[in-house]
Amino acid sequence: MKKKRIEFIVGLFVIASFICIGYLTIRLGKMELWGGAYYKIYGKFGSVSGLKIGALIEMAGVRIGQVETIELDDDTYTALVGMKINNKVLLTEDVIASIKTAGIIGDKHIKISQGGANIELKDGDMITETESALDIEELISKYAFGGL
Repeated sequence: MKKKRIEFIVGLFVIASFICIGYLTIRLGKMELWGGAYYKIYGKFGSVSGLKIGALIEMAGVRIGQVETIELDDDTYTALVGMKINNKVLLTEDVIASIKTAGIIGDKHIKISQGGANIELKDGDMITETESALDIEELISKYAFGGL
């Protein structure tokens, strides 16, 4: 009888351990199980060199979302970036989305600059004003071969 009780307690401990590990994995990985409080907007960029899915989206240095998808637009052959934005942040139709480099390592993120319009972007809307990533290699090659 005592052996079954010890096995039962060990089993409960193992199950509790798996639940804790699963919770920590989800929290530390910043995953969402049930959608979260976000809306999705899109932006077309000429170049998204170095930008990755999961990259931060910031406004005034504060994280407001993350990059969800990066695809090639078949019609214009530009990069179509899908962005998840926190529901608490209301963006207007004249915002500017710029791809910036963070730190010396060169991680790319999107910086949003708020405009002054009264019309807000809704789920599925498109940001019309975008600035592509600065391509250092292209600048160096233009300078080296006399393009500047």
